[in-house]
Amino acid sequence: MKLITVKDNEAEQRLDKFLAKYMDKAPKSFFYKMLRKKNITLNKKKADGSERLRTGDEIRLFLSDETIESFSSPPAGIGRQKLPACLRPRILYEDAHILLMNKPAGLLSQKAKPEDVSLVEYLISYLLESGQLKEEDLRSFRPGICNRLDRNTSGLVAAGKSLAGLQAMNELIRSGSLRKFYRCIAAGEIEEPKRIEGWLKKDEKTNQAAIYEKEERDSLFILTEYLPLEILHLGGNTYTYLEVHLITGRSHQIRAHLASMGHPLIGDRKYGDARVNEYFSNHFGLHHQLLHAFRLEFPQVEGILKPLSNRQCIAPLPSEFQKICGQKLGSKTI
Repeated sequence: MKLITVKDNEAEQRLDKFLAKYMDKAPKSFFYKMLRKKNITLNKKKADGSERLRTGDEIRLFLSDETIESFSSPPAGIGRQKLPACLRPRILYEDAHILLMNKPAGLLSQKAKPEDVSLVEYLISYLLESGQLKEEDLRSFRPGICNRLDRNTSGLVAAGKSLAGLQAMNELIRSGSLRKFYRCIAAGEIEEPKRIEGWLKKDEKTNQAAIYEKEERDSLFILTEYLPLEILHLGGNTYTYLEVHLITGRSHQIRAHLASMGHPLIGDRKYGDARVNEYFSNHFGLHHQLLHAFRLEFPQVEGILKPLSNRQCIAPLPSEFQKICGQKLGSKTI
């Protein structure tokens, strides 16, 4: 018999959901059969799987160790991979529930292939090595990120260290209450602030988005604001250093939306101008789109996010911005 005492990170979820994480290789039918036969109990009582767990609840598995292990993916070694120094994110803020990190360009937010090491693996590794997480905990709960950035987009990513932190931050983002601002350099001259809208449709096979003025089948409404900060004259051409307020957070929204307006981001191999990209590659060593998630502005919030209430977090700009703009553009982090 194995006794599991429910921890904070495992509470507030259904019993069957917990069991599916703990023994992730077992079919759902197995859990319901074991619950019916009282081979799995909750607080020494028969359960049907729909019960919502609370901290301190006791789950008893009247199963052999061999059965439990055969239905469980081994947690050992998860997140222990190392990243080269140039790809290590910087932690800008941390409390018991939340982490805010500055992701460098070149690092995946989440792995695309089993052998990838992404920001999620780095997060888990950090929590394991700092003693905030044990490998056994990974059977039933995995910390995760709440917003994703493209591999070659740098900047702020919010992560949940606890289940409550993940839920609260995800809800804040889902509601649109968390204001997200990016910095970028776009081709052409943009003189006035503007609020632009459209419809985005992404082809999952090519991983490319198209922008339409009117709604198309399977398209999503997008809303973007931009504010020109500086006009740059480089190599006989004009560029604009912009702050972009991402109001709707669709995949590739900023890159595709600005390109559709005739102002592609410099370095953008997917939506940009090949001649512009070649210039910045040759003169500044830029080999990716120059897009940085610069600032998060938190609303008035209660509960576990209260320490961030009415605050903002800033991710210092990558060195490419200073090289191209020719001045110090960084700021305080929080």
